[in-house]
Amino acid sequence: MPDACIAVIPARGGSKRVPGKNIKPLMGKPLIAYTVEAAADSGLFERIVVSTDCQEIAEVAQRHGAEVPFLREASLADDITPVSAATVDMLVKLDPDGSTYGFVCQMMPNCPLKTSADVRDSHRQFLESGADSQLSVVRYGWQNPWWAMRRDDSFRLDPLFREAMTQRSQDLPELFCPTGAIWWAKADVLRREGTYHIPAKTGWEIPWQRGLDIDTYDDWDMAEILFRLDSAGGR
Repeated sequence: MPDACIAVIPARGGSKRVPGKNIKPLMGKPLIAYTVEAAADSGLFERIVVSTDCQEIAEVAQRHGAEVPFLREASLADDITPVSAATVDMLVKLDPDGSTYGFVCQMMPNCPLKTSADVRDSHRQFLESGADSQLSVVRYGWQNPWWAMRRDDSFRLDPLFREAMTQRSQDLPELFCPTGAIWWAKADVLRREGTYHIPAKTGWEIPWQRGLDIDTYDDWDMAEILFRLDSAGGR
């Protein structure tokens, strides 16, 4: 298997909750630029490519150093197609016979606080673990997921984990939530499975601040706060 790594940054143009999100300026720079720069500064990748269906996103990504070999087909840019499908599409088109790239890193542009060091550290764990795929994850904090409840139309609460409701939080196992910051896979596995979500996947922990996914305007406000804290040396 070849050792070369390719970075794929999926960035479709149809964001509903934050229109134009991927190129919207965050602290003076288009959102997607942070991910392109983290990938480039890591020094790991033979190519850094953006998968998008939007010409404007393509132009912004190229200005910040990424490649956009082609525009994504509309069938891979709707609200229901898994994002991994776009990454697989890019991989297959750029490396048809699988002879060039051994590893594929998918990095979502809506996770702008990840750093080049995070990319290198995640890569190191991925190689050392020998895993077929690895997701970036954040540790749950003060909102204890073991105490999660459903609420019906009458406001009645139904615990998801009944036995855990009577246990102290410090006695319960740590739980982790995937974040789209940095996902790795062996290229042949991703081709075969079509997804990073395989049974034997592992998790690389990123601090929640740098794993923040921006999906809403509240998330956007949080990202700005975290960037300001980082600039001021507050974290």
